[in-house]
Amino acid sequence: MPNIVQYRNKCIGCGICFEMMPGIWRMSKKDGKATLLNGSIKKQASVLPINHSLSENAKKVAKACPVNIIKVNE
Repeated sequence: MPNIVQYRNKCIGCGICFEMMPGIWRMSKKDGKATLLNGSIKKQASVLPINHSLSENAKKVAKACPVNIIKVNE
């Protein structure tokens, strides 16, 4: 099962991930950064298992992130 991995501490809050996949991301009102919904914290990264049908969209989000803090592990 693929995982989305986000290094939130390096997020600049551009919002592209939220715009592309609003069901997976939320923009924090506290600090303006993107939050991976329902992700678990592992070694300073948020990790969310996703099904294969979301994998291609998640890869597009990872590629669109201007600071390259989002990864998709197969």
